[in-house]
Amino acid sequence: MAKFEVIETPIKDLIIIVPKVFRDDRGFFLEAWNQKEFDEIFFKFYGKKINFVQDNHSRSIKGVVRGLHYQEPHPQGKLVRAIRGKIFDVAVDLRRESPTFGKYYGVILSDDDMKMFYIPEGFAHGFVAISDVADVMYKTTDFYYPEYDKGIIWNDPTININWNLQEFGIEKVILSPKDSKLPYFKDVFGNI
Repeated sequence: MAKFEVIETPIKDLIIIVPKVFRDDRGFFLEAWNQKEFDEIFFKFYGKKINFVQDNHSRSIKGVVRGLHYQEPHPQGKLVRAIRGKIFDVAVDLRRESPTFGKYYGVILSDDDMKMFYIPEGFAHGFVAISDVADVMYKTTDFYYPEYDKGIIWNDPTININWNLQEFGIEKVILSPKDSKLPYFKDVFGNI
């Protein structure tokens, strides 16, 4: 019996992975990572194994927006999950040859359903915390290199992400000084 369900998204190569969660009155149990199972998933979708080299963990309060980040060179694929609380997670296609270049896809990740979002290399990534506190863990396929850290401003008009802030009860977003100064998409990639 498969331990994970895979949901394809409208953007090629972005997938949602749903683990089988066993719940009872004591709590729950799940396998969050299984090398053999993930090798099969990644080989099916990408024709290769994906190797992760780093785990990251962030905690955010409601309204914090992190991103949109990417790394170039040394792009990072990311397997993202909310281990506490809830986030609206977003990936933006930065692959110039892709028919969905400049398009985004967003998904709610929470500790309720334990879904994971796999974002391969070639995408920018960001999220907004929509619960009072959100702990996010993600595996990366390459190490973090501060000198190659790049980004696009979270509310870029070209990408036009619907962050659903009103729906989530967020009146004002909270940004790091670095994220508040990120460039616009058109200034980095030109017009779509």
